[in-house]
Order: sequence, then C-alpha cells, then structure tokens
Amino acid sequence: QLVESGGGLVQAGGSLRLSCAASGRTFRTYVMGWFRQAPGKEREFVAAINWSGAGTYYADSVKGRFTISRDNAKNTVYLQMNSLKPEDTAVYYCAADPGPWPLTDYGRGAAAFQSWGQGTQVTVSS
Repeated sequence: QLVESGGGLVQAGGSLRLSCAASGRTFRTYVMGWFRQAPGKEREFVAAINWSGAGTYYADSVKGRFTISRDNAKNTVYLQMNSLKPEDTAVYYCAADPGPWPLTDYGRGAAAFQSWGQGTQVTVSS
C-alpha cells in the first residue's frame, strides 16, 4: 500500500515536498516513481529512483527543479519540488515496482509500475 501526502496550494516559484509511505518489508528492494496527471491530460512520468537511491531518472520538464529521494529505514520516498510553475499543477501519484528494469524504461513507458497510491493534489497559482 502506498499513501501520498504533502500536496497543497503554493505560489509560483515556491516549493513543496511530497512524501509516499509504503507498507511491506520488500519496499527497500523496489523501484519507486512519481507520476502526475493534470485535468484533461494523460498521466505523465515525473521521476524514478532505484532500490538503493543511487540511481534516479527525471522527465525533462522537471529536471533541475525536482529531486526524488528515499529513506528505506522509513519506507518512504520523497519528491522535493522547487521553482514550481503553474503547469506543475496536477494530482501526483506514487508508484512502486519490483523491477528489475532500467529506470529509463519506466520513464519511457517500456516498463510499468505494479502498485499505485491514491494521489495528492498540487496546485500552483500564478
């Protein structure tokens, strides 16, 4: 089970940190990812991180502004979002998969995440 938190309303240029708490002892072996879906648009990949946290992969639209990280001791993955823009407004979803595919495969849709959270709303005002 994945439970996201940390969403909210923020002004453009501001920051938010999303958290995703996972249950289960196998969390630390899973690839974790963040996706988002804006109204009227398809869900899109945001970022992914490998089991150790040493490997990350980002969508071009968030590279340099967002940072994905994980704390396996707390069974939690984070998405630090800085320099937010109105176009970042969306429902953000956490996802998990046992792998073992390359992170780029998840980003390009060649590999699918197995488990999903319910999402948390992020709204960026201009």
